[in-house]
Amino acid sequence: MAGIDFRKKREGMLKNVRESIKSEYQNEEHALIQAINAFDETGRSYNLVFERLTEWYGIYFPEVKVPNPKSLAELVAVLNDRENMSREAIQKIINDPDKTESIFNKASASMGRSMNEGERAAILAFARMSSDMNTAMEGLDAYIKATSEKLMPNTTYLTDDKIAAKLLSKAGSLERLAMMPASTIQLLGAEKALFKHIKFGSKPPKYGLLFNMPSISNAPRNARGKIARAYATKISIGLKGDYFTKKFIGEKLKSDLESTIEKIKKNVSERPERSRNERPTRPLGGFRSQQNRRGYDRGRGGGGERRQWHRK
Repeated sequence: MAGIDFRKKREGMLKNVRESIKSEYQNEEHALIQAINAFDETGRSYNLVFERLTEWYGIYFPEVKVPNPKSLAELVAVLNDRENMSREAIQKIINDPDKTESIFNKASASMGRSMNEGERAAILAFARMSSDMNTAMEGLDAYIKATSEKLMPNTTYLTDDKIAAKLLSKAGSLERLAMMPASTIQLLGAEKALFKHIKFGSKPPKYGLLFNMPSISNAPRNARGKIARAYATKISIGLKGDYFTKKFIGEKLKSDLESTIEKIKKNVSERPERSRNERPTRPLGGFRSQQNRRGYDRGRGGGGERRQWHRK
C-alpha cells in the first residue's frame, strides 16, 4: 500500500464519474422525460385550478357557465365589475355574438354578490395563474411533439407524441425501451394491475398506456388485447429502428398494423362475444379434487351439500 496516493486516486475516480454523468445527460431523451412528466402533472393541477375557479366565480356570477378553462380565466379578467362590463371585451373572448349577448345579459342581472376590492384582486391573481398554466402547457405540448418526432420518429408515427414520450418515461431511456420485448411494452403503464394479478390472482392486464390509442379503446372488448399485442409488436420493431438503425420504417409498419387489426376485428366479429355476466361453471370448491384437500369430505348427498370436517 506504500507509495499509493489515495487523494489523487479519489480525485481521478470523481472526475470519471462526473464525465460519465455529463455524457449520459447530453442526450435529449432525459429532457423529454421531464417534459412529459411536467405536462401530466401540470394538467392535473390545471383541472383542479379550473374547478376551483369555477366554484369561486360562481359566487359572483352563478348564471354564467363557461366550460373552457382558458375562456373562463380570460372572462374573469374582464367580467368582474357590473358597472364597467363591456360587450366588446366579452366578444373577443367568446367569439360568438349570441353567447356574448347571453353572458352580458345574465351578468348584468346576476343574483350573485358584488366583489369588493380585496376579492377582486385575489380572484384576478388566481385567474392569471390559470392562464399562465395554460400557456406553460402549450409550450410543453409543442416541445414534446417536436422532440418525440426527432428522437422516436417510428414510434411517434405508430402512436402519437404523448404516448411515445410516456413509454420512454416508463422505461427510463431509449436504449432500455428499445431492448424491451413486445410483451413488456404492451403492459407499460399497467404495473399496478400486473402486481395485483401476481399477488392476488386477479385477471391479468392486457394493455397499459396503449389503451389510449383509439384503435384499441374503441375496439370490441374481446379484440382489445389482440390489437394491443399487435401494436406492441410493431412498436418494438419501430423502437429498434429509432435507436439502432435510425431509419424511418413507420409507414410500412403502420400499413402492416392496419391490415392486422382488420383481420383481428373480422375474426372477432364472426364469433359471438360472451356476456359479461356469464361465468364458466365449476364444481363446489374449485376444479381441484376434494380428495387432495386434507380433512375435507363431501356430504353423502352429493356435491351440493355443505362440506363436513372430519376430526381425527
